[in-house]
Amino acid sequence: MGLGSPGGGGKAKDFEKTIASLWAYLKEYKISIYMVVIFALFSTVFSIVGPKLLGKVTTKLVEGLLAWHAGTGLLTDFDYIGRMIGILIALYIISAVCQYVQSYIMSKVAMDVTYNLRRDISLKMNKIPLNYYDTRTHGEILSRITNDVDTVSQTLNQSLTQIITSVTSIIGVLAMMLSISWIMTFAALLVIPSSLAIVAVIVKRSQGFFKQQMESIGEINGHVEEMYGGHSIVHAFNGEEESVEKFEGINDKLYSSAWKSQFISGMMQPIMMFVGNFGYVVVSILGGYLAVKKMVEIGDIQAFIQYMRSFTQPIAQLAAVSATLQSTVASAERVFEFLNEEEETPETTSPLQGESFHGDVAFENVSFGYTKEKTIINNFSASIKAGQKVAIVGPTGAGKTTIVKLLMRFYDINSGRITIDGNDIFEFTRNDLREMFGMVLQETWLYNASIMENIRYGCFDATDEQVIEAAKAAHCHEFIHALPDGYDMILNEEASNISQGQKQLFTIARVILANPKILILDEATSSVDTRTEILIQKAMNHLMSSRTSFVIAHRLSTIKDADLILVMKDGDIIEQGSHDELLLQKGFYADLYNSQFSEGEE
Repeated sequence: MGLGSPGGGGKAKDFEKTIASLWAYLKEYKISIYMVVIFALFSTVFSIVGPKLLGKVTTKLVEGLLAWHAGTGLLTDFDYIGRMIGILIALYIISAVCQYVQSYIMSKVAMDVTYNLRRDISLKMNKIPLNYYDTRTHGEILSRITNDVDTVSQTLNQSLTQIITSVTSIIGVLAMMLSISWIMTFAALLVIPSSLAIVAVIVKRSQGFFKQQMESIGEINGHVEEMYGGHSIVHAFNGEEESVEKFEGINDKLYSSAWKSQFISGMMQPIMMFVGNFGYVVVSILGGYLAVKKMVEIGDIQAFIQYMRSFTQPIAQLAAVSATLQSTVASAERVFEFLNEEEETPETTSPLQGESFHGDVAFENVSFGYTKEKTIINNFSASIKAGQKVAIVGPTGAGKTTIVKLLMRFYDINSGRITIDGNDIFEFTRNDLREMFGMVLQETWLYNASIMENIRYGCFDATDEQVIEAAKAAHCHEFIHALPDGYDMILNEEASNISQGQKQLFTIARVILANPKILILDEATSSVDTRTEILIQKAMNHLMSSRTSFVIAHRLSTIKDADLILVMKDGDIIEQGSHDELLLQKGFYADLYNSQFSEGEE
């Protein structure tokens, strides 16, 4: 039942599969859903009996008036009318209570399903390979987690109850109409095929636009998030006009798909009302004829017209809800696409623990490419002893950072082997493997919390005293006291209320607190002043003294004391050795070092 779309627009790839996936989340709430159906049934039954009772009251009044007109006296039975009205009030009260209970139960089911969806998405985020995030904008991913899940939640909470109520109303009203007159019912039902045909055509036309709408929302969220995150760069390079043009292009696509989907789906209700009004005319004429022939009572005609409205109203509601359902299917499909994304390779079933390891690291004929078509690490081999300081140098794009990502299994190698103390890294769980490492990168990451909590991210169980000791070792204790609220100062979302150098110091303190076996430093002191760099270098030398450490170096003067320098170019190690040994070789490293030295002198 894949729903098509005009003009080559996007459409649901697999309508049935999406519904089946959604039902998998609803399945554990089957009893609650059955209860909702039962209460909806009772609510509907009690409400649809009303017009029948009102019809009897109308008939009784008409009979009395006719008797009075004939001069035989006013024969209206007010006791009978009073009883009918009392029963009617009781039925409407019971119907309202049932409707309240069904809404309460369905709201809880909707919130539970939404909670489970968000929980599964959160868990999934930690299982998806990094290349998924590298190839998609943050806004697109966030849109699936927020907007799309919210759309599903609203539909479950509102539209699903509406569907149940409408379906039960149609069945109940149809039964009451048949109890009054099958001829009038047959006439009323003649409008149904045309109504269903209209709904089918409109649903088919609008489904593709709803899919386009959700995709455009993801695009526009991604663009806004990127522009807001880099607004200072946008202003610095006068990129406002280009940013606005791109935004307007995406916004135009969103506008086009949104108004088309809403307009086409919005046509359903007025068309259905027109068809319904045409049905009233037919029923009124036929009812008058049958009343003259004494085949139905006058009160029954009045009741039937009410039922006719009650019959077309839920059909119109279903037509209106179908627009929401289309949007929901498109959103649910995007959510389940995310949940069905390929995960990282499975963990080993019998993992090794890393507590007793020393830190020997070996790369054995490692090859890797971010895509299968292009390999960027070619037959890489190196052996590092525990406690050694290893510097990785080379021009931009040589593969320096990629080596580190492979070591921590952010990406899995295509071939070869990486070992720690002779054990393949695949023999560890990712969590155990990464606990051995501490990273300080050029790109700092701090989050919206206090300075104390940001440093404690390195070890969640650390006491305040341990955090302060780590800050002292990273030489940031003094300036933290000079900040408003000290360690309790809250960093904003972009941590823009502190300097770049201070951010770097906090991330260094975080690694010191983590106390890892192996250190990875990606030019960790690039954002601090010369005096602070000297202090940090001392702290780092002390920290690295008994640990294996990998230093990705851009300034070669900072890694003269490294035990081993790996010189990379185009994904290969072309030279390795100590600083002095490499200078004596007068090769690529010597050229790099001398060029930097010459630039410094100049």
